[in-house]
Amino acid sequence: MTEHAHLDHAGLVIVDKPAGITSHDVVSRCRKAFNTRRVGHAGTLDPMATGVLIIGIERATKLLGLLSLTTKSYTATIRLGVATDTDDAEGAVVRTVAADGVRDEEIAAAIGDLTGDIKQVPATVSAIKVDGKRAHALAREGEEFQLEARSVTVSRFDVLDTRRGTGVIDLDVEVDCSSGTYIRALARDLGVALGVGGHLTALRRTAVGPFTLEHAIGLDALEADARLSLHIDEAARIAFPHRAISADEAEGISQGRWLDPVGMSDVYVVIDPQDHPIALVREKGRRASSVMVVRPATLR
Repeated sequence: MTEHAHLDHAGLVIVDKPAGITSHDVVSRCRKAFNTRRVGHAGTLDPMATGVLIIGIERATKLLGLLSLTTKSYTATIRLGVATDTDDAEGAVVRTVAADGVRDEEIAAAIGDLTGDIKQVPATVSAIKVDGKRAHALAREGEEFQLEARSVTVSRFDVLDTRRGTGVIDLDVEVDCSSGTYIRALARDLGVALGVGGHLTALRRTAVGPFTLEHAIGLDALEADARLSLHIDEAARIAFPHRAISADEAEGISQGRWLDPVGMSDVYVVIDPQDHPIALVREKGRRASSVMVVRPATLR
């Protein structure tokens, strides 16, 4: 396959991940579907979870580490009255306390305390490293350890539906939050605050940064007809602020030279007069230097 063909087929696939498989499983299946080893993912989803998983194909794998995926949105179901050792439905039940007496106003007040800028202890089965090992691996081995609370932001935590059963309450919720927020930990902490325990029974990610379920393609559909959700040009335009540059500047930046800074913060995309994204750039001091060339000079 030629370098030019790599660019033609480079881009992002927004996969609507099904339940029951890992994010790595999705990468493996995309490698087969697109017939390339150059596949990566951003923003892992647990096997139980469904929804938006960002996959990079060919040259767009280089985009993944630069994407500003600082906000995420979810729909979820929280069961109050039962706590598990993983804070979700795949774990073993460790505590049951009848939740029948918990009032809607109490739930609303506890949710209010878990909204905004909060400190959250991640789930013990998270991928956070403790002394070089993943927390979930230590948990499976029965090791005792304590994860540090981290600052996260929950900008929205809304209850869509409340269903009361025998001893349990199921809450369908929508959550908008910062990257690094664990929804299962919200379920756990809500149950703790109400004195009855809680865990997550369903989780669907509806958005990661600017990428939503509207962009998403089911895995079976991808395997039947491998196609990009967004070409690398579209992905760069959607994900980063823009700066227009001249043809001469485009030629220079694509060959490793730098631009004069214009006071833009963070990574942005520079776009040539033909509306092609040329490179991702970051300003430092008196230079605006490329952190990734989207379209090398040989491909334009």
